[in-house]
Amino acid sequence: MSLLHFIRCPFVLPSGVHLRNMDSFIRAVQQVEDSNPGISPLALVRALRRTAGHDDAMTIHFLGASYNVSDAEVLETAILNASSFSFFDKAIHHIVTDYGEERGVVLTPDGTTIALAPLLLGIESGLKAKMEGTPAVGLFSLTLGRTLGLSFLSLQDFPPAYRLGPNGCWDNVDYPKVFKLSQAATLATDAVINGGMDGAILGTDLSNLSAHEPSQALSDILKGYYSFILHEGQGLDALTKHISPRRREISRAILEPLDLHSQVMETLTLVWKLEKTEWIAFDTGLGKAVKDGLERFVHKYWDCPQIIPRCQWGAKAYRGTHLPLSLPLQFLYVHHTYEPSSPCLSFPNCSRDMRSMQRFHQEDRGWSDIGYSFVVGSDGYVYEGRGWNKLGTHTRGRNAVGYGVSIIGNYTATLPSRHAMDLLRHRLVRCA
Repeated sequence: MSLLHFIRCPFVLPSGVHLRNMDSFIRAVQQVEDSNPGISPLALVRALRRTAGHDDAMTIHFLGASYNVSDAEVLETAILNASSFSFFDKAIHHIVTDYGEERGVVLTPDGTTIALAPLLLGIESGLKAKMEGTPAVGLFSLTLGRTLGLSFLSLQDFPPAYRLGPNGCWDNVDYPKVFKLSQAATLATDAVINGGMDGAILGTDLSNLSAHEPSQALSDILKGYYSFILHEGQGLDALTKHISPRRREISRAILEPLDLHSQVMETLTLVWKLEKTEWIAFDTGLGKAVKDGLERFVHKYWDCPQIIPRCQWGAKAYRGTHLPLSLPLQFLYVHHTYEPSSPCLSFPNCSRDMRSMQRFHQEDRGWSDIGYSFVVGSDGYVYEGRGWNKLGTHTRGRNAVGYGVSIIGNYTATLPSRHAMDLLRHRLVRCA
């Protein structure tokens, strides 16, 4: 008799109907939990690892094999039934096709795209540490270290700016099914790094819980981080818990105190030992490749804010011919939108406001595009207007010498949120 048993899961997942967003993934996880009362989150996340075929040498080194562990519950849930298997395998297994489609990624409610594999490895590491009452071992290596190191190493003949990323666009943010990258992929796409940061955050949070504290269901862990509502007058300023729009600042606070260079180098040494990868063992430029790559990582993903690209908020095409800016610029002009008058507190609302402003600027004002270079929401994100390199229409007589950035809302009588102002003053400016 086989040791592998099937999770009892009565619902059927018709092929092709599942959207590639976090809400769909959470619902599928919750249905498995509801059909298997008492299943632990650690057992379930191990079963998902087994389903996606992620028992590589490093994962087994830190977490143990998903098919060979002492927890009897895992043996009962080592593989999902046929319908669940198909959905979870496609949702979790990360690949980039020859046509630039990135799979194994989902759109989160805050408008960013994450890879599920590093997220779930981070959660599993944290749950394992909580159960054993020990610090999480290998958390950075599993979520970010291995991917960053191998990307730095494989692309060391390219400038550091090309060793990480890129981002991409969904075919439809309301019904996402296909995510295509904007240029050739590295091993560390934006989605993989976003998922890695989230995995490091949630893994750290879970590992800090007492072994005696009851564990949340996996669906509840994900809901708490990704599914939230910000309230007007409070927004991110009043929120102390860890949620996805703050992934960059939280992951920096957790990981920056580590010696990241040593961490990545130790991870690559482990990859070499476990996988006998000779091209790592004999690479004399490894230290410099990691140093240069980490400097780029810190700047791109920690110094800079997350910028929601035009394709994500539904921008219409630029009318006419773009006029390039002559860089560098010496000034930044800060505006408020006045209309829309209320701060936007979610990706759907901020996207709607962006489309409204672009429509007003193009159709009523007769401009080529939305006038601002960038727009700041109160949801924790910056939205791309004309961007870094194109002439805007924002400050009469000064468009060519500075960027124009507007904060959504009417601030004639009150100030924007502290978080929104910090996003502009300390993050976007530093990135520029």
